[in-house]
Amino acid sequence: MIVSVTLNPAVYVDYAAEAVRLGEANEIAKARHHVGGRGLAVARLLHTFGHDVTAAGLAGGSAGELIRASLARTGVATMFTRISAESRRVVQILDAESGLTTSFREPAPYITTEELGRLAADYRGLLDGATAIVLCGSLPVGLPVEIYGSLTSYAAEAGVPVVLATSGGALAHGAARGPALVIPDQASEAAGLETGALLDATTGSATSVVLATDRGVQARTPEGQWLAEVGTAPVLAARRSQPAESELDGFRDGLVAGFVPGIALGWSWPEMLTHALALAASASPDGEVDLAGYEALLPEVSVTGPRSD
Repeated sequence: MIVSVTLNPAVYVDYAAEAVRLGEANEIAKARHHVGGRGLAVARLLHTFGHDVTAAGLAGGSAGELIRASLARTGVATMFTRISAESRRVVQILDAESGLTTSFREPAPYITTEELGRLAADYRGLLDGATAIVLCGSLPVGLPVEIYGSLTSYAAEAGVPVVLATSGGALAHGAARGPALVIPDQASEAAGLETGALLDATTGSATSVVLATDRGVQARTPEGQWLAEVGTAPVLAARRSQPAESELDGFRDGLVAGFVPGIALGWSWPEMLTHALALAASASPDGEVDLAGYEALLPEVSVTGPRSD
């Protein structure tokens, strides 16, 4: 069983309006609710490919119930630790007249010390029988920045490999505890600086680091450096050219989900890189995958390496 942990999930409320006027009552032409959070998208993608996966983490209130129900409808098992505060919501309003989308993000819920203790106990219970742990996404208020480090250490004690995908202090603390694979968020210049420090810190360790490039992905492993590309198509550059940040989110979610089975089952790096890049390039921001597109991309992926740095 693969366990995908999301500590700060959200319910997304998408509104489509003909036009949005400030200070006025606006009619909504279409409304849609869906759940978000990188770990949830990863869990759905893993389930799509037939893997036994459980979504865990923190969820509370009516939004938390919506998160559980949404995952259950897709066939993903859930084992969330309940919190007293309401899980956050993100409202996104599309103005058809201008083509612009405006977002309103609720603050993350505050997590109490007692809830943190229950999370640790629930997590340790899930390690029994787990083949891999996925830790990804942002942290809610009240959780210590070193929480991913602690969760990684618990998994290491149980002999379960960890895939870590986050940024900032959570990335630094988690990576220092020896996860099998780290996929840093490269969405900003600051994240790029963090990535450079991460590469320096993991040199000579058993931790591998995966970085997205304009044409594919690069893997820094203890054996050397691997590079995977899709023909001549600049896969990531094409995603970056899209106006919505969610297009890039879909690539990142797919990339994380693509590496997890190989880490859990001991695939070779060429096998992992081929699967992960094809999946990332064919994944949508909602945690769905174009299976026909995935199958078509597999023979187009070229893998080279390892090369010593």
